[in-house]
Amino acid sequence: MVRLLFIMIFGCAMLSLSAQADRWQQRIMYNMEIEVNVSTNSFTGKQRIIYINNSPDELNKVFYHLYYNAFQPGSMMDVRSRTIEDPDGRVGDRIYRLDTHQMGYTKVNSLTQNGRPVQFVDEGTILEVTLNEPIAPKSAAVFEMDFTSQIPDQIRRTGKFNKEGIDYSMSQWYPKMCEYDYQGWHANPYVGREFHGVWGDFDVKITLPKNYVVGASGYLQNANQIGMGYEADGVKVPDNRRSNTLTWHFIAPNVHDFVWAADPDYKHTKLQAKDGPMMHFFYQENDKTKDNWEALPKIMDKAFTFINKNYGKYPYEQYSFIQGGDGGMEYPMATLITGERTLGSLVGVSVHELMHSWYQMILGTNESLYAWMDEGFTSYASAATMDYLKEVRALPGSPADFAQAGNYGGYYTIALSGKEEPMTTHADHFMTNFAYGRAAYSKGAVYMSQLGYIIGEEHLKKGLLKYYDTWKFKHPNSNDFIRIMEKQSGLELDWYKEYWVGSTHQINYAIDEVTEADGGTQVSISKLGRMPMPLDIQVTYTDGKEETFYIPLRMMRGEKPARKNQERTLLADWPWTHPNYNFIIPAGLAKIRSIEIDPSLRMADVDRADNSFSQ
Repeated sequence: MVRLLFIMIFGCAMLSLSAQADRWQQRIMYNMEIEVNVSTNSFTGKQRIIYINNSPDELNKVFYHLYYNAFQPGSMMDVRSRTIEDPDGRVGDRIYRLDTHQMGYTKVNSLTQNGRPVQFVDEGTILEVTLNEPIAPKSAAVFEMDFTSQIPDQIRRTGKFNKEGIDYSMSQWYPKMCEYDYQGWHANPYVGREFHGVWGDFDVKITLPKNYVVGASGYLQNANQIGMGYEADGVKVPDNRRSNTLTWHFIAPNVHDFVWAADPDYKHTKLQAKDGPMMHFFYQENDKTKDNWEALPKIMDKAFTFINKNYGKYPYEQYSFIQGGDGGMEYPMATLITGERTLGSLVGVSVHELMHSWYQMILGTNESLYAWMDEGFTSYASAATMDYLKEVRALPGSPADFAQAGNYGGYYTIALSGKEEPMTTHADHFMTNFAYGRAAYSKGAVYMSQLGYIIGEEHLKKGLLKYYDTWKFKHPNSNDFIRIMEKQSGLELDWYKEYWVGSTHQINYAIDEVTEADGGTQVSISKLGRMPMPLDIQVTYTDGKEETFYIPLRMMRGEKPARKNQERTLLADWPWTHPNYNFIIPAGLAKIRSIEIDPSLRMADVDRADNSFSQ
């Protein structure tokens, strides 16, 4: 079945995948063979690429990422880490202190286009290739490369001998073609952030000493010859003692990257998810890992069920949780996570990295430009999933009153710090790691949660499924997402994207005055922040009854629906130009116990102290 799927994708590769008539995508097929020398921690590789130009443009150059070259003293990643105000503690000045045996590199020994050598120049982590002949629109070219790489010490994401003793965490390990799309080439040097890649099919063979166990993206093609826990039930694995090595053959269809990890001490277990793929788990069994990694599979089974229902169906047949790396990092069909954690931490990192399969591995936004669309949406969905796992008692603890509270807290930290930068800032160009992290993770998650406040939770839930089904495998941008939500809700939402994403304007409303007015009660509200919002105002009467007064923004061109069984009074629209708003509650002041703006806490008001009135 896997082989047939690969052939079908290969046969359709010349077709442009698009969600709209004018949206085209490039396509690529990788065939790679590498042989690892564990004595020198290096490998030699052969790579054959079929690159399909579905664009309307003639291409005179192509570019490759050479990620390993970042792990050399004087690299852009090194200098950036030593000069930024708040360096990542995992990096610091460690790259600067690497000696020749500890650093990483990828050296391209030869490269041909359609059988003829081409000129290329190594510009740090980018290989710039001048083509012998242009790649015409709607045509393909074949590139063949011999390369040699030295595996760096584990510092950031990739490398050898991480702090938990995993031999090889092999992410960003091969020369990877840069993406070319409707915005042109994305040949971003590797400074420390995330990725953008070409959808394609990977056929990878990895030769290692036979005592190593490998976890990877894709489907192992020779499982019954390899064994190591991959073999089918009842299969007797052949005796390979006459050979000192094994060659692992993986195929990964329709992905934009490929990761693997290897260690001679990995324990490999499997569990078929009830509503999902075969799950693989690779870890070193010891007193720090045994109990929690044994508990992890059943918990992640429940997580898959929840995620598939709420965010879209996972499309692949396998997923691997692999101990390795320097924290947690997502790749197609797999994640590298450090494994010596408490159960809550292990589940938390596993859920977060798994959730990236939806918002990066399958939707594939350009993380350099829209990091918040991956990290933020993932953080939002991860918080909801963790809350669900507590609800079904898969994890200790009770569901939170507000599952997104941590994400809002992260946003408030940056909003009140004076160091916030717009979410439109290129991921590599934030002035601090603090500003990047809060923009991408916290404010990105609040973007999603607050959208539910603006359009209604049911519209958000349905919109998320429509977004996934419409844009999976198609590299959506920020406008693609908000248009889905506009169509779902019937509301105009460009203002929300422009304010929340394109600026650092804050939300700050206050109840200024509550007074008697002709037998009713007048409420005066002021907009202190620069960002306008629709308002839910909850009035609690002395008899315990609750009523919501809802003020839409005029520029929304509509209003969200009332919740089921919600007592709601619809008020006149509030134009964004007006700093003040008054309305009347048709009850005397003596009958009112309290008035509160947004009791749901989903509107990210930076000063909630003046959001309520009580007596």
